[in-house]
Amino acid sequence: MTRSWNAIPPRTAGVLALLVAAAPAWAVSLSTTNPPQPLPNDTAAAAPLAMETWAAGSATLVPLMAADLPARRASGAESPASDTSGVVGKPVDDIGFVKQATESGRKEVAAAHDALPQLKNPRLREVAEMLVKDHGAANERLSKLAESKGWPLPAPHAPPAAPTGTASSDFDTRWTADMIAGHEKSLALYRAQASNGEDKDLRRFASETLPTIEHHLAELKSLQK
Repeated sequence: MTRSWNAIPPRTAGVLALLVAAAPAWAVSLSTTNPPQPLPNDTAAAAPLAMETWAAGSATLVPLMAADLPARRASGAESPASDTSGVVGKPVDDIGFVKQATESGRKEVAAAHDALPQLKNPRLREVAEMLVKDHGAANERLSKLAESKGWPLPAPHAPPAAPTGTASSDFDTRWTADMIAGHEKSLALYRAQASNGEDKDLRRFASETLPTIEHHLAELKSLQK
């Protein structure tokens, strides 16, 4: 059985009319303020959204990080120091050694040669002759080695004038002290070269000459008064 609109009581009909009139506006407001969004089917569909959100939000961070990296490197906090000055074991200057060793060797040969006619102690004269022979041979060997390497040699000095007259009473003592001081310096020089020299041939020369210098020094000290 159907009822006509006129059969509805007036009060009820008024309420229905208000609901029908308000329905379109409610539907439009709901769709505008809260539009429906489809749910992702799986986690893979949500990943691009998350990546896009991160990239957009961190775009300004990348230049800042790149600018900060050189500053951190420049501060030296993350890079090892490259300065090697003063480091133990640093190679010795080979050319400098040749110059010093040649000059000291020439002086010792000249001093021993000039002292021979003035020394009173026969044993000291024997030591002086040994110095002339041994240091002369070492000087010649060093000169040949330097020439083969193309290293410069110091120019020879003019020989000193031959001593004249009678030697002083303390000549033996002073000469022995001078020779000891010179051999101690030579010993330190040759030891440094033998341990830390760059050229292997020059290191070998220094190592093989060291025993001779040590022997000279021991002999001189045994005769020192």
